[in-house]
Amino acid sequence: MHSCEGEEQARSTAEAVARRSYGKLVAFLCARTHDVAAAEDALSEAFASALADWPHHGCPANPEAWLLTVARRKLVDMARRQHSSDLVDEDLEQIVTVVDATPADWEIPDRRLTLMFACAHPAIDAGIRAPLILQVILGLDAATIASAFLMSPTAMGKRLVRAKSKIREAAIPFCLPEREELPGRLDTVLAAIYTAFSEGWSDAAGTDTARRDLTGEAFFLARLVTELLPAEPEALGLLALMLHAEARRHARRSDEGDYVALADQDVARWDLQMIDEAEALLLRARAFGVVGRYQLEAAVQSAHVHRCRTGHANWEAVLLLYDALFAITGSPVVAINRALVLAELEGAHAALDAMPDPACDTRLAEYQPYWAARAELLANTGAHGDARRAYEIAIGLERDPAVRRFLERRRAEFEVSKA
Repeated sequence: MHSCEGEEQARSTAEAVARRSYGKLVAFLCARTHDVAAAEDALSEAFASALADWPHHGCPANPEAWLLTVARRKLVDMARRQHSSDLVDEDLEQIVTVVDATPADWEIPDRRLTLMFACAHPAIDAGIRAPLILQVILGLDAATIASAFLMSPTAMGKRLVRAKSKIREAAIPFCLPEREELPGRLDTVLAAIYTAFSEGWSDAAGTDTARRDLTGEAFFLARLVTELLPAEPEALGLLALMLHAEARRHARRSDEGDYVALADQDVARWDLQMIDEAEALLLRARAFGVVGRYQLEAAVQSAHVHRCRTGHANWEAVLLLYDALFAITGSPVVAINRALVLAELEGAHAALDAMPDPACDTRLAEYQPYWAARAELLANTGAHGDARRAYEIAIGLERDPAVRRFLERRRAEFEVSKA
């Protein structure tokens, strides 16, 4: 054991391991029992034990192995208390034997990808597969996941519980699917990775440790998928999309911490190496001749990069990309972005006509980017009262203080301009 300087250091170490290794430990624990909920509960108890033990006895040389040892013993205890079958008990005892027989520096097998594909199994309701991956692999809570999928936390929590029960009851196998089963399940895995990346990317300043780690985890999983499935163009497209977005991270905030819109960013602060890698991945994906959502989204980002670096307007090309993207996804988020591009070509009135209607999709009522976009467009048409109300809603819904200040400044500029 190594010295841990007090409870705060022990807590910091345990939380760091939790962020870095949560999905890896859950995947290993439930690989044999298929009981995801039990694995999560056991791991939570193990983390609690770490917080109680490490300040007094020091941090272990291998925190992952320590947590796994405690968690699998708690799994065995839980199974026995619940009078589990001999088969489940035998599986758990095998886990105990494997871990006990290994040295302290043992590298825990990484079974996250197989767990992700298990969560994407056709036996699980399609609408909950990606959220399930986010909770099981990355440890996101139901409220955070619900926000990403425009759903109430209560409804999301209930659906996640049912999905975990389904994995156990149906004995869904933890393995990579056969080639013919891959496309449908891969879409879910990629969607979960992108949602995780987007959640981490929302912390532009990189000051939120949990979100920063989430971005790194998403990149790890995306690269893992492309390594295992190098001939899947959408996996390449997703990684390209993530790299394009991440390349601009340091330009999204000024030195004073203020939000900087894409059109105003200093391109010298972009990571050109990431951009070059993204472009190379797009070229590889294009060679397969199969176009998909992530390739199109990456192509949109590539077009934005080209316009900002060269100064040459290419809004017509971007609009065509959004047309193709909307044809594939039908997403209201795509419709909003498409409308903003249309504003550059045909003006704010045409863009407002192209915006999705909250009456047709009630989720938009709580979607901040919808109100921010609507406020800008209304302001440009001179609809002062409606614009003011839209700004107020957008500001109220925004979590990021820097973006909130940006919207407040835009509202103030609008008020001055109409005076």
